[in-house]
This record gives sequence, structure tokens and C-alpha cells, in this order.
Amino acid sequence: MPRGLTEPTTAIPKMDRCADLPHRPRVLLGKMGLDGHDRGVKLIARIMRDSGIHVIYSGLWQTPRGLAIGARDEDVDCVAASMMSNSHLVLVPKLLEELKSAGRSDIPVNVGGIIPQEDVTTLLEAGVARIYHTGTGMDQIVESVRGSVRPYAPLHQSAHPTAQLGRLMSMAAAGTLPASTTLRRPARVIGITGAPGAGKSTLVAAMASEAVRRGRRTAVIAFDPMSPITGGALLGDRLRVDFNAVDEGVFYRSMAIIGEDYRTLEQLIGLVGAAGFDHLVVETVGAGQNDVAIRHFVDRTAVVTVPGMGDSVQMDKAGILEIADLFIANKADHAGEAKLVRELLDIASGRPIFETVATQGRGIVELYEALFNN
Repeated sequence: MPRGLTEPTTAIPKMDRCADLPHRPRVLLGKMGLDGHDRGVKLIARIMRDSGIHVIYSGLWQTPRGLAIGARDEDVDCVAASMMSNSHLVLVPKLLEELKSAGRSDIPVNVGGIIPQEDVTTLLEAGVARIYHTGTGMDQIVESVRGSVRPYAPLHQSAHPTAQLGRLMSMAAAGTLPASTTLRRPARVIGITGAPGAGKSTLVAAMASEAVRRGRRTAVIAFDPMSPITGGALLGDRLRVDFNAVDEGVFYRSMAIIGEDYRTLEQLIGLVGAAGFDHLVVETVGAGQNDVAIRHFVDRTAVVTVPGMGDSVQMDKAGILEIADLFIANKADHAGEAKLVRELLDIASGRPIFETVATQGRGIVELYEALFNN
């Protein structure tokens, strides 16, 4: 991807409104290798979002295997890998190899960054779809992502089973899931909700790591907001999970919705269970006081709170706090934690309260036991 880009080189293209493709294109943005700079790729992500694209941002220091797993589970239309570390002749072929191993060699890979002209032919012959040099216009990048969209169809029966799950989830979201598809609810479905910035994604990532440690097959469906104007979305929750560590131990799928449009969630849950996963965590969009629909789909609802979320009057208002089966007081190392817990005790009516510091793993084991083993 272009480095040092500070503004769009052209006007942002308008979204193509295709009634039969309501949630596409989907692109996975990744930074492979030791490149620690993400300003440029984040700018590209925002421009793509504003062009009506669903952008899954996987974060810095990704391995080829981690990107391949993400591309497969997210069932993206293409991968856009940014390379600034002069390792493109090693990492890019490895990414293509890992995509094949993951059962999705069909996903196009676009590579951008500082790519010497003499290496372009080598990368194209290896299977790279497009190569973008510094200075490439955003209109070209956006149009190439749009051009990668193909109609959804069931993957070949020999495909990796998790690749099959990823595609079936795409078809469910698009309303084209075959009626004969097997659906089965997982043993435990947990809803994690709470205000924006409460640390939901970091908590989910910490619990996912604990599940892997225990040998449990766990899936995550993470919802983020979709623009009601362009239809675009920036899906960044998966970057909280260290897939270089958990590898394939966690199936993670990012979805975008407007408001609380959970019309396909029951099917998504059934697909996860039918694929053999023991547990499913559903993370909602950053929720306000009246965002309570998730409770109809899950077995238990955990509401994440943080110090400074409001005074006791806010606590007493009807809405999201009422749907909690348990409360999580996250960021327990911040000032005001004791006050938060006291106010939660006033409204909890016997419901459990767990204090956590998700970034440090504090309280995660106890929380995991309460959600999945009780």
C-alpha cells in the first residue's frame, strides 16, 4: 500500500449499490513482517470504508499464516498486504502457500509498498493478483477491490471444513443460505455487550486465549457498525487476538450491521454449532442504554462497564444494565473502580460482578469459569 499518503489522490469513489451483494466487497488489510508503521494503511482503511467497502484490519506484524487464516475465516473477496520491510520475495509466496493450505487459494492477493520493479514479474508469476507501488491512486485500489467480488456459491466439497464454515456464514449474511444446510446450536452461546471503549474486544481476545489453553473449540462473531450512508464498515476487533499464538484454535468472524439488525444471527449461531464448536462468543457493537436485542439470541449476557461510565442515576435507568446475567467491571486498575463496583452492587440484585483488567489477563480465568462452566 502507498506509504506516507496523507490525503486521497482522487475523490472517494461512490458506492456501487448492488441489491444482491449487500455486505461486499470484503477486504483483509494486513501488514506482514517487521514493518511497525500503520499510519498509511489506516488511512487506506478509512478511505475504503468511505467507499462502501467492508475492511477487516488485522494489525501490525502479521505472519503469512495468520493472514491466511484471517482471510479464510472472514471469507474476504481479496487480501491487501502491505510490505515495507524488503521481505516480499519471502513472505508473499509464503502467504500464497498458506492460503492454499487453508483451503482458499482462490482468494486474490494484492501487494503494495516498496516493491522493486525487477521483482514484480517474480511476484506475479508466483500468483499475486495486483501490485501497487507508492503513489498509486486510491481510485485504482478501490476499483481493484470491487473487481474481486464474485457471486457467493458453496465451496468445493474437498475444501477445508473451516473454509466451508466461512463461506456458509457469508451466504447466511447475504440471505442465500441453502435450506438444506445443517444447523446446530453450540453448547454455550455468550453475549458480550457494553458501551464503546469498555474493552469488550480485549476481553473476548483474553477469553479466546484461555479457551485455547483449555483445548476448547471456540468461535467469535464480532459485530461492528455499518455506515447507513455508504454501507462501508471498518472491522477491527480481530486485531485484539494474537493469531500468531492461538493459530486455528479460535474461529473469528467480523460482521457489520446497522443498529441491532440480527436477522441472520440465529443461522450464524447454528452454523458455528454444526461445524463442531463447543462455545460461541457474540460481541455486540458498542451499545447504548436501549441496545438490548442480543439477549434474545444468547444463553448468558455479560455487560461490560468501566470506571467513569456515569453516576448512580445513569445506573438506575432502564436498558442495557437490566439484561445482564453478570457484570464485568473492566479496567479495574483505573481510578474510580471502587465507586463503580459499589454502584453496580446497588442494582445487581445478586447478579455476579467480576473485576478484570483485560490487557493484563487479570480476572479472566474466574470470568471464563462463570460464563462457560457454570
